[in-house]
Amino acid sequence: MSDSTVADRYARAIFELGEEAGSLSMLSDHIKRFADHYTANADLRYVFSDPVIDETQRENLVGALATRLGLSALATNALKLLARRRRLGVVKEVAQRLMVLSDEKRNVVRVRVKSAQPLADDYFSKLTKEVQAATGRTVVLEQTVDPSLIAGVLTQIGDNTIDGTVRGRLENYKQKLLSAL
Repeated sequence: MSDSTVADRYARAIFELGEEAGSLSMLSDHIKRFADHYTANADLRYVFSDPVIDETQRENLVGALATRLGLSALATNALKLLARRRRLGVVKEVAQRLMVLSDEKRNVVRVRVKSAQPLADDYFSKLTKEVQAATGRTVVLEQTVDPSLIAGVLTQIGDNTIDGTVRGRLENYKQKLLSAL
């Protein structure tokens, strides 16, 4: 079974648990927090993948880390299950899929805005209103700064990308010139 299939199954199961408990948003955030920490720490990944470490030790490590990160009991138990079944390697994908399922349930769309320089707050409020009007969903904006864009804005709404950057325009001109030769 592929990692994406495994991650999807666990994410759906955790999603259902979160819905039943009425803490889906918090559960999604906690799983993501653990996944971010796990992904960023190579030593931690090594320890959890070490076959010498038995199931009880892995669960105790997850419990200790969950306590340190301030995770809920529900998130801790879900992560212990992943550890018990040696599936922590897909925890990042589980967290991503769980966030998507949670967003769909809450009618939320995440918009990623990348620009060469930090953008003004009034620009964000205008962009939020426009995306809400276009999608009919609540918008969560995430901004990143990438100086290589030169100027302009790269906007991702789900799987759609709107490239309004100078770098993107220059790349288009380059392609047109090369195809004309």
